[in-house]
Amino acid sequence: MGPLAGLKVVDLTHVMAGPTCTLMLADMGADVIKVEKSPGGDDTRHSVPPKVGDQAASFLMMNRNKRGIVVDLKTKGGAEVLHRLIRTADAVVENFGPDVMDRLGFGYEALKIEHPGLIYCSLSGFGRTGPYRHRRGFDLVAQAMSGIMTFTGDGPDSPPAKCGPPLSDITAGILAALGIAAAYAHRLKTGEGQWVETSLFEAALVQTYWQSAIALATGEAPRAMGSAHPLNAPYQAFQAVDGWIVVGGANQTNWRRTVEALGVPELASDPRFATGGARMANLSELEAELAPRFRTRPAAHWLDALETAGVPCGPVNDMNQALADPQTIAREMVIDVEHPTAGPVKTIGLPIKFSRTPGKVRKAAPLFGEDTVGVLQEHGFSDDEIAALERDGAVTAHHDEATRQTVA
Repeated sequence: MGPLAGLKVVDLTHVMAGPTCTLMLADMGADVIKVEKSPGGDDTRHSVPPKVGDQAASFLMMNRNKRGIVVDLKTKGGAEVLHRLIRTADAVVENFGPDVMDRLGFGYEALKIEHPGLIYCSLSGFGRTGPYRHRRGFDLVAQAMSGIMTFTGDGPDSPPAKCGPPLSDITAGILAALGIAAAYAHRLKTGEGQWVETSLFEAALVQTYWQSAIALATGEAPRAMGSAHPLNAPYQAFQAVDGWIVVGGANQTNWRRTVEALGVPELASDPRFATGGARMANLSELEAELAPRFRTRPAAHWLDALETAGVPCGPVNDMNQALADPQTIAREMVIDVEHPTAGPVKTIGLPIKFSRTPGKVRKAAPLFGEDTVGVLQEHGFSDDEIAALERDGAVTAHHDEATRQTVA
């Protein structure tokens, strides 16, 4: 099911960027085998609160549709397990620190000798070249070093502010999934595998297209503007009597529609606001003209008037409002999946829709070691070999009560 059905991915990632990548692949049909470390597993298993039942909500969100096994790669048996998984894999995805995979014997240069068609994807803080290649990275660091924190905030004198979501992690994961899909297309044509890599730093930089365009053209670094846009106006949030709305009245057509909806059509020909350049040059005056008018009526009134006029607009929702929005539900962006111990779990749906090969959330995030036995059996390990691997600590398997009694 899904356009990537048949693609087998060995997922050695943890926390956010890598799991975002493999989540996208899994939702589009890939068979993703998540290999967790022993002991402890993925760190997001311990990012609590909150929990859903007995499981960390963060782990459940990032790891649905994946099968989970637990392997200690530092043991001889664990290394053999991973080698056997990779022999039949199309792709390996990892986000370990610099040189870790080489030290474990699973770097790309070592693996490509036996697996020339392998797609090997690495996510890191800064990439595998350049003066920072040995540094570890986090979203906070990427947002700071990419410039994002200098133009995020209430105004030009605001202290550095981080965007709420971990955008470099999520963007890096999406870029990595795109890179794997592109490399897979190349391999289908040529049979050649390759090393695909991206970084949090680059993922943050690509979020700065507008601000980079300004800086590269003028030599001036953009500063924070609250919710306003650096190139267009009015394109920002305004406060109504009972809440906030956003108004996208940026181009000339929408600008005229905005002032018509506000009942002040004469502002359209005011020399201070007659063109986009004039509105940006006089943004403070524009805000001073518009803001008091928006504060005279409820949000619903303005949203109805603006939408009727054809102006892009919307309410400023909190997270619960956004998740309950009728459009969210209609687009299946909040769905339920059954977890073996946590019960029904709500999760975010697949944001890419396919007319012929739809993706689907098929499976909840795995229990710790839930699929260890099944995956090992698929790869030729006998029951006795699996039991020996467990005794040696090379793998960890989840056993329900019935299985425990059988083993006993």
